[in-house]
Amino acid sequence: MTSDQHLEFLRLALEEAKKCTPTPTAFCVGCVLVSRLGTEPVVMSTGYSRELPGNTHAEANALSKFRSLSQDQLSKFNPSTSSNADILASADVYTTMEPCSVRTSGLSPCADALIDARVKRCFIGVGEPDDFVHCEGAQKLVNAGIEVIWLKGLEEDSLRVARRGH
Repeated sequence: MTSDQHLEFLRLALEEAKKCTPTPTAFCVGCVLVSRLGTEPVVMSTGYSRELPGNTHAEANALSKFRSLSQDQLSKFNPSTSSNADILASADVYTTMEPCSVRTSGLSPCADALIDARVKRCFIGVGEPDDFVHCEGAQKLVNAGIEVIWLKGLEEDSLRVARRGH
């Protein structure tokens, strides 16, 4: 894939982030899961912060929505596999902000969810500022063997959308 394609997927994640209901105590983040198993990359699922009930985060929501797909829907991403775990193991994650490594709510951090899903790579729009917690999500991903790529060019947009409502 070209850098333009990577930026296009990150722009899709930004569109997801814009769907978030702003709140002064959390960021508005968007995420896109992309399959690279076919000849062309394909969006498998999307998510944004607080999309699903329970103070949920973008990456966890995208994973949850992917895992709820039927076998028929999964076959679009890789007809030869029967497991969503196999599909996730080659997936790219595009997220507008560094996946969290700490949750003040006590819920599982998104970095841990991506590690458990064994995704291949994580493309990040901007690092998480220390507004609420000190984030080490990218480092946790690297330590777990997930390739982390900091995309350049949409940092200001990612941060502006993330801080809506602050």
